Amino acid sequence: MEGQAAADARPNKTAHPVGRLLAFAGPRRALTYLGCVLSAISMLVSFGPYVCIWFAARDLIAAAPNWDAATDIATYGWWALGFAIASIALYFIGLMCTHLAAFRCASNMRKRATEHLMHAGLGYFDTHASGALRRVVDGCALETEGLLAHKLPDTAGSIAMIAGMFALFFVFDWRLGVACLVPVVVSLACMFYMMGGRGMDFMTRYMESLVKMNKTGTEYVRGIPVVKVFQQTVYSFRAFHDAIEEFTVLAQDYAVKWCQTPQALSLTVISAAAAFLVPVAVLLAPGETDLAHFAANFAFYAIFSAVIPTAMTRVMFMSDAFQSATDAVNRVEEVLAAPVIEAPLSPRTPADNAIRFNDVTFTYEGSGEPALDHVSFDVPAGATVALVGPSGGGKTTAASLVPRFWDADSGHVLVGGTDVRDMDPADLMGRVAFVFQANRLFSQSILENVRAARPDATREQVMAALEAAQCSDIIAKLPNGVDTVYGTDGSHLSGGEVQRLMLARAILKDAPIVVLDEATAFADPENEVKIQAAFKRLARGRDGSPRTVLMVAHRLSTVKNADKIVVLNEGCAAEQGTHEELLAAGGLYARMWADYEKAVSWRITSAEQSSKEPKGTEPHRADRVEGSVA
Repeated sequence: MEGQAAADARPNKTAHPVGRLLAFAGPRRALTYLGCVLSAISMLVSFGPYVCIWFAARDLIAAAPNWDAATDIATYGWWALGFAIASIALYFIGLMCTHLAAFRCASNMRKRATEHLMHAGLGYFDTHASGALRRVVDGCALETEGLLAHKLPDTAGSIAMIAGMFALFFVFDWRLGVACLVPVVVSLACMFYMMGGRGMDFMTRYMESLVKMNKTGTEYVRGIPVVKVFQQTVYSFRAFHDAIEEFTVLAQDYAVKWCQTPQALSLTVISAAAAFLVPVAVLLAPGETDLAHFAANFAFYAIFSAVIPTAMTRVMFMSDAFQSATDAVNRVEEVLAAPVIEAPLSPRTPADNAIRFNDVTFTYEGSGEPALDHVSFDVPAGATVALVGPSGGGKTTAASLVPRFWDADSGHVLVGGTDVRDMDPADLMGRVAFVFQANRLFSQSILENVRAARPDATREQVMAALEAAQCSDIIAKLPNGVDTVYGTDGSHLSGGEVQRLMLARAILKDAPIVVLDEATAFADPENEVKIQAAFKRLARGRDGSPRTVLMVAHRLSTVKNADKIVVLNEGCAAEQGTHEELLAAGGLYARMWADYEKAVSWRITSAEQSSKEPKGTEPHRADRVEGSVA
């Protein structure tokens, strides 16, 4: 219930960043308030030993040189020890409270952001890099832990410390108190100079730079194999290099050009606070009638001035923490503002599993040209329809609109006569199985990786799906068979083998509609033969009825026997028909097929073989090997 209450809390963007953060903590925010109060009391109690020292110094100076007359010194010592222990105990209890609230807040931030992303359209992840999202979901939540667990109670303690300090400055001798106040005022002025105005702008750009480094760093790590093959360095990956340079220049500019002088001045004056007392004491001492009492006051302020650096350092860290937390909560709220796929109030159920594109237009955010421009075609229930065409023609975009990775700007994408936007998203996702061009396995067993499509599936059902997807040879070579955890003990698979596991996942799901996005892209010839055999099994349900298949393909041999082929070019449906009909039409598909035949007939020959080829013949002809999915 507590986590749900936190999840239901909606941070108000007009509220203070700390208030918006505490909204994530739910009922545990009360622990934060309690912890801050205890921390403040702890700081006030910590003044007790200094007051006891003043009393001890006063009695000793008054009794000098008859030290035995100062009979209360031991009592002051015990009181000082009691104050110190009480201060530590209160601070410890306060931190326990704030830590419990901070951990709940960070946990709820991660949960809410992750849950929101789970409901966001998959197209959102095409425009938001995984490294940047990881930085927001994990890194920003981690930053708030430090603020709520330590910096916030320390801030409350610092405020209490400064208020108590000001009070004590004027309790014993206001003139010496003003002398101690001078370095505090100078230090605060330096902090406001560093943290205000340009300092806030720097923190925003600093966090943006960290996000950019995370994003480009992730991309660079993924591209290391290519970098190593060509014996390049980090300079070959310009985006990562530029992100590091930008961060370096930004940090150096702020630290050296902006903060160096005020920071040095602030540290100097607060570290030498006692030095401000000396000239004041020299000027005041000749006019004092009770020199012993004045000496006791001077001793108190000289000792108490050691508190000033601690208080001002905490204020400095407090300002930095608030800046970081403000940026962190803003970024998390940006993720929470990502558009999600909402379920309609009155969801409709499709009549069958046919797919229809009715005058569909779609443009990616920030693009000036539509990716699909008034596209219309039908995929009858149980039919296999292939989308082909030049790169950038809109094939993958069209396939992505069926499961609502994106929503069409105009027109309608229909499943069983029902607009996908009028369907319950869970119902839509349950009807569609996907096999993408690029797939990734989780760091789990092969069994659990395949079972992700249907968590309630039995082991026998998973094994049957693996066998249907031609994965028996993969399982046989793994050290623990289907229970082998992917990535452990060198258990890695080729792109084609991973693709077959993805097909097993789709077969296990047993959805009536299958969307294939260039599923043979990373397959070698041996894997391609097995993948095509798995395609045939995937195209049929467990009851033997044909599934509705919409596939994107570049290898035209894989779509030759499709029920219909739709040729997309520059976002438009240029041609539609069967393989024979499109060849007879002599249009774009016929030209693509002719180019494909030339490509598959190409072979490498030695110079000696080339010289033996008769003139006028093509030296790179070879027998063609073709396959099909249907």
